[in-house]
Amino acid sequence: MKKFTCGKCGNTIYFENVTCLRCRSPLGFQADAVTLLALEATDKRKTVFRGAGTGKRKKFRYCANAEHGVCNWLTESEERDALCRACSLNRTIPNLSEPGNLDAWRQLERAKKRLVYSLIRFRLPFDSASGAAKPLTLDFARDAATGHLDGVITIDIMEADDVERERQRQHFQEPYRSLLGHLRHESGHFYWPAVTTSKTATAEFRALFGDERQDYVEAITAHHQDGPPKDWAQRHVSAYASSHPWEDWAETWAHYLHLVDAVDTAEASGLEPRAAGIDWGAIWPFKRTDVYRDGGFPALMERWIPLTLAMNSLNRSMGHNDFYPFVIPVPAYDKLAFVHRAIRGLVA
Repeated sequence: MKKFTCGKCGNTIYFENVTCLRCRSPLGFQADAVTLLALEATDKRKTVFRGAGTGKRKKFRYCANAEHGVCNWLTESEERDALCRACSLNRTIPNLSEPGNLDAWRQLERAKKRLVYSLIRFRLPFDSASGAAKPLTLDFARDAATGHLDGVITIDIMEADDVERERQRQHFQEPYRSLLGHLRHESGHFYWPAVTTSKTATAEFRALFGDERQDYVEAITAHHQDGPPKDWAQRHVSAYASSHPWEDWAETWAHYLHLVDAVDTAEASGLEPRAAGIDWGAIWPFKRTDVYRDGGFPALMERWIPLTLAMNSLNRSMGHNDFYPFVIPVPAYDKLAFVHRAIRGLVA
């Protein structure tokens, strides 16, 4: 995540903020420019805005979902009930008349906005240009099966309940479980068809992940009944990744999105992994990079690994579980490199 500053007073502001705490300017995220704008109203009702201090005439409204306190993104539509680029992906939202559902939706949107932010930074398309049969669509529903089918990502809103999510994590013996992790995982399923459009890409995929033509239902059923193979950690990023090549791909895709966003945030926050082992007299600071677009995979991993080690140590210092409770074996490293190349190929 980039570091944002208030365009009116220069204060540090954050992705989810709706108001600058110093100058009290309203804030809104402009997706096309990938920036958080300080705003000033252009009408008495304070429903139409422009960027504060920019001198630009472009006008914005808040997304219609702002009235529920679940969105701070902007639209350029003249209609008051227009949805932003992220909220327009929603097909189903929780029933807001049911107690607790609004809070659940807020958590779901918070995670979804992080996903969409990354997809925008990667310049990945959400519509039919993605190679999927249908545009990316989201259903947030109670007692639904979390998963992906034909472009639709479904998330059971009970995953927004911290207690229930922890119960599920322990039940499935997972080291990590989060809403953002779910969304990143399911987005991998959405983009998989676009990656395997050529015989060469499909052959490379199968050489790394396995033959996805094996029966999916049988494989998942066997995984839940018998558990992962004993040597799964030698080939996969997670136990669930060993269940089927499609799940291996989605787990690896999610891990890749995790590491890119974390490295980007660390750099923006001044927690630069490349500083490890710096010699006196070396040039500082390092040249800023766009980790979403620049550099090869080995260079990315050279920054990721020391960051995870440092963050794990910091978490332990505070008595928490590891920030990144995973180990990347060589085969999984090669799969992550494949995801890296695949994303670059989709936007080349």
